[in-house]
Amino acid sequence: MKNRVEQLRKEKGLNQDEFAKLLRVSRQTISSIERGKYNPSLDLAFEIAEFFGKTIEEIFQYERRKEYEGK
Repeated sequence: MKNRVEQLRKEKGLNQDEFAKLLRVSRQTISSIERGKYNPSLDLAFEIAEFFGKTIEEIFQYERRKEYEGK
């Protein structure tokens, strides 16, 4: 899943640690989300979207897996 978390966080002038504290998660969680190594829970995705004043769809873009294409 691709996302715009890093871009939006930087636009707000926040580093990963500051953003993590605001969301009550670890800096490692933010780092993993930004790198696409971890998909946040639905609750956390909603919190992130609300923080930025965006919809989940404006922040997180689902990429369909190739094995599902053509079925």
